[in-house]
Amino acid sequence: MTRFMAAGESQANANDVGSETVPEGYQRIGDVAREYGVTLRTLRFYEDKGLLSPRREGTTRLYDHKDLTRLRLILMGRRVGFSLREVKQMMDLYDPKGSNVRQLRVTLEKSEKQYARLEKQRAALDGAMSELSQALDTIREMLRARQQANAA
Repeated sequence: MTRFMAAGESQANANDVGSETVPEGYQRIGDVAREYGVTLRTLRFYEDKGLLSPRREGTTRLYDHKDLTRLRLILMGRRVGFSLREVKQMMDLYDPKGSNVRQLRVTLEKSEKQYARLEKQRAALDGAMSELSQALDTIREMLRARQQANAA
């Protein structure tokens, strides 16, 4: 079976194939994409934006534990509605040798604000669903009444 690739994927996939061995503790871009359910393009985009910085061996991108941790944080941040800019701001405050109090404070503040936004969205969504549910009940009743009238 032939697999069609999006433009730009062929070179990255070609880099994933071959006799080169992957250094211990690293994963190739294709493996990372499959494991995390993202595209190669997404990983390259995150790299272009300074969110990820995989090691390079020629044209091959190699992701270590730190990159994968950052990717998990990026994906979680996106799932809960943070912009990539906000995610980057929070991650860039990390200091491996420090207490990271500032990072934690900023993350807490941004997270509390996002939580409040999500609660408002949920309330709006609940209201819209309730209204639609009532409309559906009315439409079903109207349809039943008309079908009975036509059957009589």
